[in-house]
Amino acid sequence: MFGAGNIGRGFIGQLLCESGYQLTFVDIDDVLLAALNERKSYFIELVEDERVERVEVGPVCALHSQRQADEVAALMATASLAATAVGARVLPAVAPLVAAGIRRRASKALTETLDIIVCENLKDASRIFREMVEQHLDEGERAYARAHVGFVDTVIGRMVPPPPPEMRAMDPSLIQVEPYKELPVDRHGFAGAVPDVVGLQAIDNFPAYTARKLYLHNCGHALLAYLGYLRGYEFGYEALQDPAVMDGLQRAMAESRKGIVVHYGVTEAWLQAHCDDLLRRFANRALGDTIFRLGRDPIRKLAEHDRLVGAARLAQGAGLDPDALSLGIAAAYCFDDAGDPIAVELRERIAACGIEAALFETSAIRPEERLGQMVLEHYRQIKEGKRA
Repeated sequence: MFGAGNIGRGFIGQLLCESGYQLTFVDIDDVLLAALNERKSYFIELVEDERVERVEVGPVCALHSQRQADEVAALMATASLAATAVGARVLPAVAPLVAAGIRRRASKALTETLDIIVCENLKDASRIFREMVEQHLDEGERAYARAHVGFVDTVIGRMVPPPPPEMRAMDPSLIQVEPYKELPVDRHGFAGAVPDVVGLQAIDNFPAYTARKLYLHNCGHALLAYLGYLRGYEFGYEALQDPAVMDGLQRAMAESRKGIVVHYGVTEAWLQAHCDDLLRRFANRALGDTIFRLGRDPIRKLAEHDRLVGAARLAQGAGLDPDALSLGIAAAYCFDDAGDPIAVELRERIAACGIEAALFETSAIRPEERLGQMVLEHYRQIKEGKRA
């Protein structure tokens, strides 16, 4: 398991250990690695409002990705399953380790397959990571990898906020998570048989699940953050209790649902049930998700195909005028928390070239098109104090 952080330890590790796997974490956090190796297990707390369930996860051990690279490659040469949860920016550092393991497998002409579940918030993550790994292999090793190694896309739905400093000081391996326990994966990415893993769901129409995650879950969180920020809230669950925020959130999710139904051919009922569950989970006070954490990095979240603009384009494709989503986009352009350097950069971009140019540069929305007109009108009203 490459990455012993929020998702690696707080989600994938639990599923693999409950499925009977002997799990080795690969990370660079010396304090965390020492704690995992000393106990050979760790605890997670499943929290939901006032309820807390403490669960021990094991057996596990841990290796340092840099100092123990040879040991990592040796384990990769014998493993039946691997996963990454390191963040998209760290994948290039993991690729040589995975390639070294594949090289050893190829040198032994192993016919057993290895499947790697790529748990990263990145579109086409499995394809991108495979290409990164193949850069470190020769032609014969690449051919071997294509025949015997699967790179599998997934979407991560479990919400795992970063542990506060006091929790890490008490126990560096402890982490709090919500109870949600579903792991949809792309059935077509596996080189071997789909493994029997708790919570794992092998999906044929995987693009629909990717859209559901990005344009309902991620989109909903962003809307909660940006609408909540305008009204001065600190936590997402607080904003959710505001009727104005809830109304905007529900209307925007309805617009996004319609776009997904038309574009991906799924049922409204399936998406509606997921939205109802999301709103219940967003209200989980025990997770303590802040408006800042949910809203930070607005430039990435305002990108052309990301959670807000992408959802609005889908809604337009279904014949809708996405009024609520355009309000969310406008609110995102007003997210100027000084603690987030990306928000500061966006504010400076608007100050330097104007909102119209910033809208096109950041989101590829032309000011004269219908979506641009809607966003700019909401933006003007927000700035004039006519809506918040």
